[in-house]
Amino acid sequence: MTHSTIRVATDVGGTFTDLVCFETDENGNSTIRTAKSDTTPPDFEIGVLNVLKKGGVDPASIDFFAHGTTVVINALTERKGVKVGLITTEGFRDILEIARGNRPDFFNLHYKKPPPFVPRYLRKELPGRMNYRGKEIKAQDLSGLPAILDDFRKEGVQAIAVCFMHSYANPAHEKEAMARIASLWPEISVVSSHQITREWREYERTNTAVLSAYVQPIAERYLSRLKDGLASQNFQGSPYIMQSNCGVDSLESVSRIPITMVESGPASGFWGAAELGKLIDEPNILALDIGGTTAKCSLIENGQVKIMTDYWIEKDRKSAGYPIMVPVVDLVEIGNGGGSIAWVDDFGKLHVGPQSAGALPGPAAYGKGGQEATTTDANLFLGRINKDYFCGGEVEADMNAADAAINAVAGKLGVAPQDAASGIIRIANNNMVNALKLVSLNRGFDPRDFTLVAFGGGGAMHAVALAGELGVKKVVVPAGASVFSAWGMMMSDLRRDYFVTRLADLGEGAAAGIEGLFEETENQARAQFKQEGIDSARVSFLRFGKFRYQNQEHTTEVLLPDGPVTDERLEDIRTLFHETYEREYTYRLDAPVEMVGIHLVASAEVGKLTMAAQPLGDANADQALKGHRMVDFALEGQHDSAIYDGTKLKPGMAIEGPAIVEDPGSTVVIHPDCKAHMDAYGNMHIQLGA
Repeated sequence: MTHSTIRVATDVGGTFTDLVCFETDENGNSTIRTAKSDTTPPDFEIGVLNVLKKGGVDPASIDFFAHGTTVVINALTERKGVKVGLITTEGFRDILEIARGNRPDFFNLHYKKPPPFVPRYLRKELPGRMNYRGKEIKAQDLSGLPAILDDFRKEGVQAIAVCFMHSYANPAHEKEAMARIASLWPEISVVSSHQITREWREYERTNTAVLSAYVQPIAERYLSRLKDGLASQNFQGSPYIMQSNCGVDSLESVSRIPITMVESGPASGFWGAAELGKLIDEPNILALDIGGTTAKCSLIENGQVKIMTDYWIEKDRKSAGYPIMVPVVDLVEIGNGGGSIAWVDDFGKLHVGPQSAGALPGPAAYGKGGQEATTTDANLFLGRINKDYFCGGEVEADMNAADAAINAVAGKLGVAPQDAASGIIRIANNNMVNALKLVSLNRGFDPRDFTLVAFGGGGAMHAVALAGELGVKKVVVPAGASVFSAWGMMMSDLRRDYFVTRLADLGEGAAAGIEGLFEETENQARAQFKQEGIDSARVSFLRFGKFRYQNQEHTTEVLLPDGPVTDERLEDIRTLFHETYEREYTYRLDAPVEMVGIHLVASAEVGKLTMAAQPLGDANADQALKGHRMVDFALEGQHDSAIYDGTKLKPGMAIEGPAIVEDPGSTVVIHPDCKAHMDAYGNMHIQLGA
């Protein structure tokens, strides 16, 4: 009797909860099931159980379960966290208020900083001080702590954040304070900054600790209910939770510091793109995820997704936003998606986004009362989306409402409706091209050296036009593109990122100290994994260094060569830094180089999905042909186009543009003069200018 392995990933979004289930037999052949159901706030775990039922998945049969959620980011942006009290070093209670001076709206004399998440009366101080090297220069005095906790109780505080000066170098004072709080008030939720990050920058560290405390009780309750709900249906394992660093972590670990999953949805999609690149031998990728509200993009070089800790929420042209110093995939996000609203300003100029019609009322074509034209309405009007197969046939497109919305825009512009719809698509494309340039050209990378991987509900609809604008020669649309983020979760390893600040000149004799810091951090990682039953032999490491020219303020991260750091190899490391710095900033300096800290990636495989290639069949795709219709490709004008059923395309099949490929979750727009074929894994490769 053969035993199938069942791997499941669920992704909770703002509107829908997605499911992908891979059932793999012992020969490596996989059966894929996908499902969507409504997200169910505030009891998100109900939506997860609902989508499992809708997808016909019995939790008792699941071997590996990965889960991503927007619970944390939604709690932050919607201000649905708990009341937080902050305990910090004497003299530093106003660090949240002072923040940074680099305000974006620089010439606005009436500019107001975004208010801190903790008001001043809930920010308390304790005596004691470490210096930047971690040496105690003033002993900690906890005698005032009981009175502070009494105040917090009276004010209804539900979580406490602890952040002391220079605890990145020595967390002893934070540990002492946490232990004392636990003895005086065992029920309260407590987070200290050293648990989250060991990097310097006091404002960023303090704000990160505060935001983590703000969401911790909510996330912990949610994850606990999710675990209990699955257990009630006889799931035997423990869910792995997707994090912002492109890895999964145990539910118990994430429950302690849930802020690490602030961008778990986008991270899994970009990790999936990197893993897909390894499968199809495309190590250099521009990854593009277009959803209903936003478009997100990231650059993958040599199969590596770039991770950073300089992450901000609610940062825009008028607000400085809030920093979160946790490992997050390096991405650019703009307000352009299927629901982005087209509008005409007072000067008669057409814009698309960042305002969105959202899920309610949604685009006009949804028939839910939306009256403003969106990108989706324009795609329907131009025949790019099939009005008779809207949302996979689950929604009847309200073309009267869509036509009226497009006509309203055309009237304001004084142009024909066809031109207005075409203009909406072209402007949306231009916005997304600029975002792709921010992760490529602005970082010193030529997009012509990369392959564009497009996913999300709207990725494949715009990808070929974007690639043509950037000079990219190849677009890949993954199998199951609309639920690709959930697929990415199943390609993820158990992963933790360790950032440690330690200043060191790259001079003779420095190597021993740097190598010692890496070994110390690696031992810490092995110990943490061992506590969770992961053998140290299964743990692998990637070493990065954060370097700068002496006396600079910020750093450039460099992947270090394999092997120990020795004095003989320091010159190689300096050369790598010079090259990386010059690529990003166009110049290099003849100046000493210093290390500011390390970034260690520790990972272990925990049920990761392996894909088996299928044999390539006949190139003839006629069996998938549904018919023909006129399609407006915006730049190339109207063409009679072949329409294909994406669910009937098999490995090896080839098609030529102009063509449209439709499946229940997405639409692929293949422009004239392009050729496409299906690979052995069910992905579509589109060659431009073929």
